[in-house]
Amino acid sequence: MQRKKRSGWLVGATVPIALTGLLLTGCSAGGDTADSSNTSTTASSTLRVNFGQFPENWSPGQEMEGGPLRIPYETLLARGADGSIQPWLATGWELTEESLTLTLRDDVTFQDGEPFDAEAVKVNVELVRDGSTAYSGPLQAVESVDVVDDYTVRLNLTGPTPSLPTTLTSRVLPIGSPAAIADGSIAQSPVGTSPWAYDEDASVIGTRMVFSNFADYWGEQPGFSAVELYAISEPEAQAAALVAGEIDVTDTEFEVFPRFENTSVETVEYPAIRNNLFFFDRGAGGAFESTDLRQAICSAIDVTQMAEITGEGDGATQHFAEGEVGYNADILGFPTDTALAAELHAAAGSPAVEVEMVAAPYNGRQISIYTEQVASALPGVKIAVTELPPPEYNSTWNSGRYPLGLSSNEEQTAFEWYRAWFAADAPGNPSGIESEQLAAAASAAIAAGDSEDAAALWAEVTKIISDEALTCAHYRAPELLAWNTDTVTGVAAPVEPWEPKSVNYRELTPAS
Repeated sequence: MQRKKRSGWLVGATVPIALTGLLLTGCSAGGDTADSSNTSTTASSTLRVNFGQFPENWSPGQEMEGGPLRIPYETLLARGADGSIQPWLATGWELTEESLTLTLRDDVTFQDGEPFDAEAVKVNVELVRDGSTAYSGPLQAVESVDVVDDYTVRLNLTGPTPSLPTTLTSRVLPIGSPAAIADGSIAQSPVGTSPWAYDEDASVIGTRMVFSNFADYWGEQPGFSAVELYAISEPEAQAAALVAGEIDVTDTEFEVFPRFENTSVETVEYPAIRNNLFFFDRGAGGAFESTDLRQAICSAIDVTQMAEITGEGDGATQHFAEGEVGYNADILGFPTDTALAAELHAAAGSPAVEVEMVAAPYNGRQISIYTEQVASALPGVKIAVTELPPPEYNSTWNSGRYPLGLSSNEEQTAFEWYRAWFAADAPGNPSGIESEQLAAAASAAIAAGDSEDAAALWAEVTKIISDEALTCAHYRAPELLAWNTDTVTGVAAPVEPWEPKSVNYRELTPAS
């Protein structure tokens, strides 16, 4: 079921304001910040933003929502308002089939006083590339990193990688302090180059993270000199705090829109979430070694029904949308067909399958709907669902500990998607299994670079991924942001595509 766009739509109802006092002790309506005496900025210049949960690990390469990540960190390249790739920490770049050479700014300092230079970029690239997260996948194309001089760094490539500049605008490579990386402190205390530096003394563990003004920031200071990050997860409590003026911006849900009626709250909706089911245990003797079995499960799932039940989002045949490289009009996906699912299960030898997968509070309902559909169509396939707290879920769902899993994957290019999940050595492919056909198709697409043939070759790669049922049940959903116009202006969908829980903080200014 497709939801209509609600950008700038005013909605609302009465809100139980008393809830907010339990959540934001020390806050009051009208722009005051909690414990503002502990920060280096005035209350009126502090942006209070809520995104449901704090990152478990702030180290570059770890999975973080776009909203929290872009408070302390910056990227080498950035997206312009028109979607074009623009200089940021790098002032220029030259891409060849063999390398990407970046010229860096020479006036940037990390928030801990460390210099930003080519050596710092090398440390970050190698950290993320050599890590075990999904974000390491796209950087597997970087064979080595050369420090040419203090402010020139060359990424030597394993082959043509025209998507790499796009990758460097995304969450794949936020640039963190080498010193904080070296001593491990960056995991809990992020240190980047942005206008907002993490203020541990002013923060309250588990309740509020304060990012104070970084006076030595290299660029123009933003409208808000400080940011306070909250982790209120319950939609009703989020709405109450927003209407009360205790937070300025939050992600939200359709179900609480009536709470905003006749208030100063506005909302915007934008496409942000793409998730799908992955079969991880595909190796010899694995639970999902059989292509027929994988196809049977995919044919049993009805994404449309799930979208109707949850009241948002819709199904898709594939990961990429029309117009994106990797989209293939010939991919039909797996239209729900329980009779076909039973036939495919029989063709696989009617295996009795009993496996476990995990869910988080934010996708538990979706996963339960899918597993119930599978159980109904394929009685021999039993999938037990265990719900975990978000931090534990985020670190284990695709680790190989569980034979299948579902979560968001926001890769913007076909190369990134393939390298993250389907290549034999992809971080999201713990089985290490890749068919000869897929490997050959991907090799041809990579070798094509940015030639006229590349798009068609990548479309063939995604077609093979679909035909082999390595993933299915593609779902797209919007992100919903709400803000109090009495306290903040400039809120809009982020320019970075497919980033959930994100806002362009630099565009925001106090309302008064």
